[in-house]
Amino acid sequence: MRSDFSTAPSFLSSAASIRPKIALNVHRSIKKIKRENHMNLNEIATVPPEGKNKEDVLRKTEELTAELSLLQEKLFAEKKHSVLVILQGVDTSGKDGTVKHVFGGINPQGCSVKSWTKPNSEEVQYDFLWRIHKYVPAKGMIQIHNRSHYEDVLMPKIFGELSDQRLKERLESIREFERHLSRENQTLILKFFLHISKEEQKERIAERLSDPDKKWKFDPSDLTTQDRWKEYQEAYEMILDDKRQEGEWNVVPSDKKWYRNYKVAKILCEELGKRFE
Repeated sequence: MRSDFSTAPSFLSSAASIRPKIALNVHRSIKKIKRENHMNLNEIATVPPEGKNKEDVLRKTEELTAELSLLQEKLFAEKKHSVLVILQGVDTSGKDGTVKHVFGGINPQGCSVKSWTKPNSEEVQYDFLWRIHKYVPAKGMIQIHNRSHYEDVLMPKIFGELSDQRLKERLESIREFERHLSRENQTLILKFFLHISKEEQKERIAERLSDPDKKWKFDPSDLTTQDRWKEYQEAYEMILDDKRQEGEWNVVPSDKKWYRNYKVAKILCEELGKRFE
């Protein structure tokens, strides 16, 4: 799992009592966490590493999005693999903005976006993955899911709608579903958790309410996240901490939109580029 630490992880603190103390003032950006360690979002930075220059990052992001466009063209031409991009995060974390700024230059012939909301009256009559399967990518395609099948675990956990056993069963169904896509259609599944602080979300909600151009984005449910912040964080930690999923979660510091876009674009280019090595 990839993430950013604002402070040293707890497992390093215990090691310090055995070995000489080592300075750990390193901001670890999008780095794999050892699988045995429990995810704690409070220990993971929501801001860019110290010293990152906004103008430099914006320039690199422009280069990366151009590279991503070329990689998508290769993917579309070869039709050997497909890509499923999953964007998760609390309300106002920047899922729509990521789609716009990272994928805006891609040929729409080879890329599509599906935004998920609550199941409708037809969808609730089927298993929770039924509606998802209709929007998985064909070979050569990039499919972006703005929210995803993980909502069907997150929301029931946050609001106590399913037992722990049922949640475990749904997670197992998700694992099997993702393995099926990877095995049968060579689908590369890239998961991004857009990580913002409670304070940043509060500011973004206030901006939506005060700015006439953004007021349409506001939904009363945005306030629910603030009231249930702890429950939301614990639910996401459960998802991010699942060691048996297909593919790792990338925990992206997203308080600064310019850095969020850069990190998502960088990971996409790195992972997709491996398919053409």
